[in-house]
Amino acid sequence: MNRALQATLFIDADHPRVVAFARTAIAGASEPRVQAQRLYLAVRDGIRYDPYAMSLDPDTYVASRLLAAGRGFCVPKAILLCAAARACAIPARLGYADVRNHLNTDKLRRLMGSDKFIYHGYTALYLNGRWVKVTPTFNIELCERFGVAPLDFDGEHETLLHAYDGHGHRHMEYLRDHGLYDDFPRDEVLGAFARAYPWLLEAIEHGHRTRFEDERPLADGTPAPRPEKGNR
Repeated sequence: MNRALQATLFIDADHPRVVAFARTAIAGASEPRVQAQRLYLAVRDGIRYDPYAMSLDPDTYVASRLLAAGRGFCVPKAILLCAAARACAIPARLGYADVRNHLNTDKLRRLMGSDKFIYHGYTALYLNGRWVKVTPTFNIELCERFGVAPLDFDGEHETLLHAYDGHGHRHMEYLRDHGLYDDFPRDEVLGAFARAYPWLLEAIEHGHRTRFEDERPLADGTPAPRPEKGNR
């Protein structure tokens, strides 16, 4: 349990920026359940979800760096929640799962070459004697744009991704859970991203500028074609 409270290179719970963020988020609450609930909402809505922030640069996965950037995808957002929880003396760990995302955009699906998101990041918080898994990924504005109810956390029950969107379409399926980690498994996750998403990473590296929330959402499960060279 001790390791779930320690600051690390990526989960820099002792960084002044993270400490200030956590203190502001909990707004004086002293009960761990309420603190966890407020931290979750602060990360969910305070950091804009952007899958085009994916990178092989390890620095982009440091919690304090994400706060400075103000945008990120599921993996660094889970790291930030983990760091903020540890800053409040709430034991926290990182979890990863492969999921199939049926709610996507045409452009992102083409760049990924798949609707499968590997190593989707979530956070496990130790509350009331048990580990509770939560996903602070999609900010409320994005949920409204995509017709998905935002995931709320009551401080007690697991909050993972909805199986269906607001129109009854398939939204997310969990395919494989990689388990919980005390720190960000950099080589494991970034290596998997490099192998799975070369077109997406290349597009980002070459200055991809589309705002994800402005893209047209799709709600079907049509497999994505692999992008052709020069057609990204």
